[in-house]
Amino acid sequence: MKDIMGMMKAASEMKGKMEAMQADLANLVVEGRSGGGLVVVSLSGKGDLRGVKIDPSLFKEDDVEVLEDLIVAAHADAKTKSEAEMQQRMAEVTSGLPIPPGMKFPF
Repeated sequence: MKDIMGMMKAASEMKGKMEAMQADLANLVVEGRSGGGLVVVSLSGKGDLRGVKIDPSLFKEDDVEVLEDLIVAAHADAKTKSEAEMQQRMAEVTSGLPIPPGMKFPF
């Protein structure tokens, strides 16, 4: 019975930590870059697009396709960084709990 009570207490503590982490992630801003920094995309920790910065040198009619590709690449970079940050924070919150590998949080 002590193990069950310990697990319940740990689960309750984890819930509080997860709520705090989710609030932190909502305020987190991650930048992805492409083209050597000519295109910068900002995402929230939850993956919401917050901003796009484009170097003025890319505003040429014949470079539209290159610009589009750079925006996609910068977004992918920012999303990868955001997911890595979330996984790192989740590992800190769930450390010590027996969670099956591959289980994604938040539910």
